[in-house]
Amino acid sequence: MNEAGEPTRVVNLSPRMEPSSERVGELLSAVRGIAGKKLQQTVGNAFERVDDALFDLAEKAENNAAQMHYFDGMREVRKRRPGIERNFLGAIARHLSDLAHPANAKAAAASSSLGSAELTLVAESDLEESLAITSMISKNEARLARDLFAVNQRLSVICGGHKIDDANNPVAPAILSQAFRQALQELTADMRVKLIIYKLFDRYVLSVLEDLYQEINTELVRAGVLPQLRHHIPRGGQQVPAGAGATNTGGSAAGDESGEIPGDLLHTLHALFSARRGSASGGVAREGGAHVMPSGPLPSANELLGALSVLQSQIVSAGPLTYDQADDAAALGREVMQLKAQLLTQIGALRGERPSHVASMDEDTIDLVGMLFEFILEDRNLPAAMQVMLARLQIPYLKAAILDRKLFAHRQHPARRLLDSLAEQAKSWSEESDRDHRLHEKVKSIVDQLLHDFDDDMGIFERLLTDLQQFQDVNKRRSELAEQRVAESTRGREKLEQARRRAAREILDRIGTQKLPPLVHGVLARAWANHLVLTLLRQGEDSPEFKSALRFIDEFIASTHPANDTTSRQTLRQMLPGIERALRHGLANVAFQEQDVERLLGQLHAYYRQQLGEQPEQGASADGAVAAEDTAMLAIPDSIQPVIDQRAEPEDILDAEELAEVPPDSPQWHQVQALQPGNWLEFTLDGEAPARAKLSWISPMSGRYLFVNRRGLKVADYAPRELAALFADGHARVLAANALFDRAMTAIVGKLSQADGTATAPTPAE
Repeated sequence: MNEAGEPTRVVNLSPRMEPSSERVGELLSAVRGIAGKKLQQTVGNAFERVDDALFDLAEKAENNAAQMHYFDGMREVRKRRPGIERNFLGAIARHLSDLAHPANAKAAAASSSLGSAELTLVAESDLEESLAITSMISKNEARLARDLFAVNQRLSVICGGHKIDDANNPVAPAILSQAFRQALQELTADMRVKLIIYKLFDRYVLSVLEDLYQEINTELVRAGVLPQLRHHIPRGGQQVPAGAGATNTGGSAAGDESGEIPGDLLHTLHALFSARRGSASGGVAREGGAHVMPSGPLPSANELLGALSVLQSQIVSAGPLTYDQADDAAALGREVMQLKAQLLTQIGALRGERPSHVASMDEDTIDLVGMLFEFILEDRNLPAAMQVMLARLQIPYLKAAILDRKLFAHRQHPARRLLDSLAEQAKSWSEESDRDHRLHEKVKSIVDQLLHDFDDDMGIFERLLTDLQQFQDVNKRRSELAEQRVAESTRGREKLEQARRRAAREILDRIGTQKLPPLVHGVLARAWANHLVLTLLRQGEDSPEFKSALRFIDEFIASTHPANDTTSRQTLRQMLPGIERALRHGLANVAFQEQDVERLLGQLHAYYRQQLGEQPEQGASADGAVAAEDTAMLAIPDSIQPVIDQRAEPEDILDAEELAEVPPDSPQWHQVQALQPGNWLEFTLDGEAPARAKLSWISPMSGRYLFVNRRGLKVADYAPRELAALFADGHARVLAANALFDRAMTAIVGKLSQADGTATAPTPAE
């Protein structure tokens, strides 16, 4: 802030001191003592009021869960307070000590300056926390400019001419706020609790820094450091009244229950827009039209609203709106960027003279809404058709933002909630899932109503939000029922498949390398395998019924062994009644008809007579036994499907069960593992239209991921490694779960924070 007010242009400086000198050490020690004592007192004052603020919020909490957040926060703050205060005061003391070593001071400034670290943190940390910090710094730097300028100049002198400014002065708002943020990192409380603490830090620490600066200046003047210095404000800085942009201090220290800082958010955005405008040379052409010297009265809010209403009516009178994404997306993008110029032209038509510019706050609002809708047209989380429809809302939302500046500051603002809800519904839309066009028509209806009916009645947003929520509730109930049926059906199929594999394994393990007669193998592979499956599903693997069914397999296989002597034939005869009883029970269990049971048992009787060496009954053909064996499968109805194939091996079954294995070191594996039910994905498979689907269920048996569309109907199910392959090939991507406004604000703040104000916006969050 002192680039135009260098000491040599204000007053003759005392000879610069050597940073390593004993005198410098004494002066810095004095400053460090003053700062430590004052900051310890003010930080203590802030923390003393945390309990009261959180208790007030807990009493007003809308539900028990929110109340517990505040009570938990109170306990956490009490526990962590000593460490936070110690770390904060220690960091400031180190920064002051480093001033005697310019290299260390430079490194510290590089790591904590607002111009670099804080703006990077906007993208890396929580947006609300970053905005709170940025707002506190910018507000207090402007308010404290006069006293802080003097402190900077005197510290520069005692540090051997090393430039001290707002960004690297350890007692300036920037480093104090950053140090407090670092100290607060060990606090694991909810973000709402942290925001309350920041507000109290602003009120009881930063807002009383004048006293600290006066003490430091008095001490340094007494020591003979620039005693004649006049408190100049650097050229380009503006003295802001003490209350400008500050949160109302007359109310509760905690603010509203949401923990947001409405005034600070708008103040921060205003500061970022001002910085961007300030980086451009005066008098050059500006986006939206020529910008020469300001002339004529600035347009009032009513003039802006009137001009916007005219532009809105021109859109409506042009005829029914079309929403052809291919034709409209590019044109809408141009309209979004040109709205400011159109607005100035329209105001000129209404007043007979086109203004060259608008008030700074109004220009910020126009630009902010424009950037919001630019983001919507670039947001890959929205289908192209929905981007086009939502982009039509730029004029209604600009009117709403002019009428009510809280739109961008409050998450619960009806207009903000309506746009977020529309975007959330739009995210799940696809042609396939909306064949009846219900969702498309509902979104179109809301857009049309805002364009046709919205003038200055902000209540329309609440009414349309209620209407949309009712539509959502009806469709949610339908989709949840369908989704539940799909999940139950999938779960049932998996249980059936698991039971079939278990049955096949049990039979194949018992057969081993033995070659069974086709008749016996057919009974086991089809009829008895199905009986095993049903027994597993109904009674479970630990049931007596399942164990009895397994014993039958052993006995049935044993009955095929050659009976070449009297003992073996006697044993076989003793086994046959039990085999027949078990077969009758098992065949009835798998819905064999009586005639089919008798036919199959007849074939088995013929087979066993041959095993026992008995002659065929009177009238039977000589080759009856062979014929019975060759045609044995005819006695099993086609409805009884084989569970295993005669050629199948146990290894085949095991391989099938291992399909879900994925290399644990694959990046895509971690992406798959991070998915949670409720996440939305977009699939773009070759030769198919893009499909949007929600992860509905992850099978605890197979690990497969079940996806449904917005109607609750199944889209696909994938094994983890199949899904990982889709991620790797770019055929699947996860859609953002956070609200549209939050994504847009993150992108906008990131764009405005760049050194080059003309840089392109960051890629929308996915």
